[in-house]
Amino acid sequence: MKQKKTAYFPNLVLETGPIGSQVYQAIRKAILEGRLTSGSRLPSSRTLAEMMSISRNSVITGFERLIDEGYLVTRHGAGTFVAPTIPDELIRATDNLNALSSNAEPNDALNTNIQKAQKYWSNSQPNTNNNHMFHIGVGCVDLFPHELWGRLLGRVWRQSKKALATFNSPMGYLPLREMICQYVQSTRGLHCQSDQIIIVNGTQQAINLTARVLLKEGDKVWLDDPGYDSALGIFTSYGAKVCPIASDIDGMNIKQGIDQNPDTKLVFTTPSHQFPLGNTLSLTRRIALLEWASKNNVWVFEDDYNSEFRYHSKPIQALQGLDKHQRVIYAGTFSKMMYPGFRLGFLVVPPHLVSAFEVAKYYTDSHSGFLEQATLALFISQGHYARHVRRIRKACYERYLALKNAIETHLPHVFKVEPTDSGIHIVCWLQAGYTEEYIIKSSKKIGLAMQPLSRYCIQSYSKQGVLLGYAAHNPIEIESNIIALAQQLS
Repeated sequence: MKQKKTAYFPNLVLETGPIGSQVYQAIRKAILEGRLTSGSRLPSSRTLAEMMSISRNSVITGFERLIDEGYLVTRHGAGTFVAPTIPDELIRATDNLNALSSNAEPNDALNTNIQKAQKYWSNSQPNTNNNHMFHIGVGCVDLFPHELWGRLLGRVWRQSKKALATFNSPMGYLPLREMICQYVQSTRGLHCQSDQIIIVNGTQQAINLTARVLLKEGDKVWLDDPGYDSALGIFTSYGAKVCPIASDIDGMNIKQGIDQNPDTKLVFTTPSHQFPLGNTLSLTRRIALLEWASKNNVWVFEDDYNSEFRYHSKPIQALQGLDKHQRVIYAGTFSKMMYPGFRLGFLVVPPHLVSAFEVAKYYTDSHSGFLEQATLALFISQGHYARHVRRIRKACYERYLALKNAIETHLPHVFKVEPTDSGIHIVCWLQAGYTEEYIIKSSKKIGLAMQPLSRYCIQSYSKQGVLLGYAAHNPIEIESNIIALAQQLS
C-alpha cells in the first residue's frame, strides 16, 4: 500500500509544567530557533495532539496563547501559520531604534528654552532613592497624622458622590479657599478675599502660572544668587532672562538689582526665609522694593514656602500685606507642613489678575484634585491644622538643636553652622582644607543626601558650604548619622 506523504514538522520536546504551557513553550522555541519559519503552516490541533500524544484541549490552549502574543496567525479555511513578523523581532527593532535615537542630536523642533533649562534639571531632580538622610525640603513626615487624615478622607469620600461627578472650578474648592483666606489674614497679615485665591499643585505650578501670565520672551527676572534652582529652570524654560541678585544678612540686595537691572519685569523673592541661606529680607528693603515696583510697574512674586517654621518669634508680615499698590503675587504651600507628595498650594493674586490666572490654570490642568482639597478644608476647619503646626514647630526646633549640637561636638573642624531660628534645613560653611566635592562624595558613601551650596548658585560664590535638612529625622537618627559622617571623613 502506498504511504501518504506528510509535510516536515520539527520534533517538539515538552518540558515540565502544565501541558498547555508546555505546548506554548515548545512551539515558541521552535519559531525563535528558526525550525518553524515565517509563513509555515502548522498541523491542525487534532493532528498535533495525536503526534504529541496529548489532549487536543492542551494544544488549543497553547495555540490561543501564541495567537494572542502574535507568534501565530489563523486564516479562515486555510489553517494556522507562523506570523510573518514575530514579536521578538519587533522588540529588537525597537531596541535598535532607541539606541539610534539616544545618540541622535536634539530634534530641531524642540523648544530651545527647554534645552537651556535641561542643564538645571540635571542638578534639580528629586531624591527618589533610599538616600534621604539630611535631604532638604522635607518636613516632619514621621509626625503626619495618618489615621486622622484617613478618617477625614473617608468621610469626604462617602459624602462626595455628586461632587465627584462634576468638574471643579479652576480656582479651586471654595470652602478651602475661604479657610485659607482666613488663615493667611490672621497668621501672615495678608489683605485679600477668597476670590483672589487660586489652588495650585505646589509652588512650582504657582511659578509656572505666573511666568505664563506675566512674562514674554526676553523679559528680565530678578532671582536671588544663591537662590531657588527650580525657579531658575522654570523662568529659563519660558525664555526669560534671569538676573542674579546677591543676598546678604538683610536678604536680597534691592539696590544692586535697581542699579544693574532696572528694566526687570518680575522680582522673585523669598523674603521670610531666603532660600537657601535662610536670611530675612529687612523691613527697609521690603519697603524700598515695594515702592520701586509700584513706580516702575514691576511684579513681585513672594514665595512664602517656610513662613510657619519660625521658632522664637511670630512669622514676619508678608510682603503682600505691606503692598498698597497690588504688585505682589503671593504663593504658599502645604507640602512642607504635610509631606512632599501632598501637592497642594495656593496663590493670592491682585484682583485685576484673577481672570488671567484662572484661564492659565484651566489650560494647564483644568483643576486640582477634589478629594485632597475637601479633606484639607475639613482638616483646617476643625482646628487640626493649627494643632499640627504647633506640634511640628516644637519638633523641628528640637531637631535643629540636635543637628547643631551634633555638628559642633563631632565635626567642628569641618563645618561651621550658620545660626537660624526658622526653616527646615541649615547651612554649614566649610572650614579650611575641605571642599564641597569631597564632603558630598564622602557623605554619599554612607547614604546621606546633603546638598552642595554651589547647586543653587548662578554665579560663583565666595564661600563653600553644604545644606542639611533635619525636619524629617528624630534627634537620635541625626546624632548617629553625624557621628557616622565624622568617622567617614576621618
